Amino acid sequence: MDVNAAVAALAAIAGVCTGVIAMLAFRWSERDQARPTRTSLHTDAVLPPGVDTVLSVLRSSAVVLDESDSVVKASSAAYALGLVRGGKLAVEPMLHMARDTRRDGEIRQVELDLPRRGTGRGEALAVSARVAPLGSRLVLLLVEDLTEARRIEAVRRDFVANVSHELKTPTGALSLLSEAVMDASDDPEAVTRFAGRMQIEATRLTNLVQELIDLSRVQNDDPLEDAEPVRVDELVAEAIDRSRHTASTKQITMAAGGTADLYVWGNRGQLAAALGNLVENAVNYSPARTRVGIAGRRIAAPGGDLIEIAVTDQGIGISEKDRERIFERFYRVDPARSRATGGTGLGLAIVKHVAASHGGEVTVWSSEGQGSTFTLRLPEAGAVRDRASAGRGPVTADEDDDVPYETFSSAVPHSPAIVPAPEVLP
Repeated sequence: MDVNAAVAALAAIAGVCTGVIAMLAFRWSERDQARPTRTSLHTDAVLPPGVDTVLSVLRSSAVVLDESDSVVKASSAAYALGLVRGGKLAVEPMLHMARDTRRDGEIRQVELDLPRRGTGRGEALAVSARVAPLGSRLVLLLVEDLTEARRIEAVRRDFVANVSHELKTPTGALSLLSEAVMDASDDPEAVTRFAGRMQIEATRLTNLVQELIDLSRVQNDDPLEDAEPVRVDELVAEAIDRSRHTASTKQITMAAGGTADLYVWGNRGQLAAALGNLVENAVNYSPARTRVGIAGRRIAAPGGDLIEIAVTDQGIGISEKDRERIFERFYRVDPARSRATGGTGLGLAIVKHVAASHGGEVTVWSSEGQGSTFTLRLPEAGAVRDRASAGRGPVTADEDDDVPYETFSSAVPHSPAIVPAPEVLP
């Protein structure tokens, strides 16, 4: 009996001890989980009060490092730039800067070119990195992406250089021709010849200045501020009239067709300039006794119907390598021919900007020796179409077309881009 009692007592004591040990282990686990971990990412407990809020509103990529170079806090932009990987700062120069700042407390700043990881391209990522101490143990790294700013600066620099070159050519020619006129003052025939050349160079200079003004205007003006429903038929007629004299001189036939009574929404002046540039280029780069066609139609698109205006010629065509650059400012496929036609190299750049600012696009199909088709796609003025379908405005139904889109394609045989089915457009 005494033995049984002793065994029971020992069992009770053992149970109590087990329970105490289990409770202590549970408490210890809770305390360990609640303890802040400096090596964990995005941990706020080790940051000074208010720092996390400030970092969340900064435009720069932010990374906070502790004394062991582990990342305590990193913004999503820092991960997107590839600055942080595996809980560590992945850019060695920035890591050295952070260690130096931690050692002496001095603020450091440097600009670096970093490789783009995972893009397969050799382009560098330009960044500005600034390192500063944050409290007694932490270091703050702020990184700003300068890639786009540098690209814009390069574009501006090239633009200024190109403008200077383009202005220098006609002004230099005018200067030389004026001297020639003075030297040939006693030769009426030479004076007449030199005066004619001066008129050509003066016209070229005027066109260049005007297109620079036009390009500046379309870049600075918001087309939607003065937007209105613009009838495509009127834009086409205006573009044809603009190039009628040149086309007549070269015996080029200009034909308009497609769907009638189409409307686009935008700035009438900008749209007229864009389409006029396309038609003018088609006429200038087409041989004599050929055709230039302009056709409009409506095409279905996921975000709403688009109006497509195609300008087709039977000209010299554009090579594949040139097609990638023809919308750049001052780029010319044939510089010698551009000088002969008075081209400035800004017309297609204006077209591209007008299309983009109106929510559309411009594309090109071309085959060397066969011709080219430039296609301008713009959002349709939906309100005008709704009024027309309700009988309160111009009729826009395809059955009332003046010239069917399909029929017009036969006017320019070398234009596979002008076909009735939009899915087969090049």
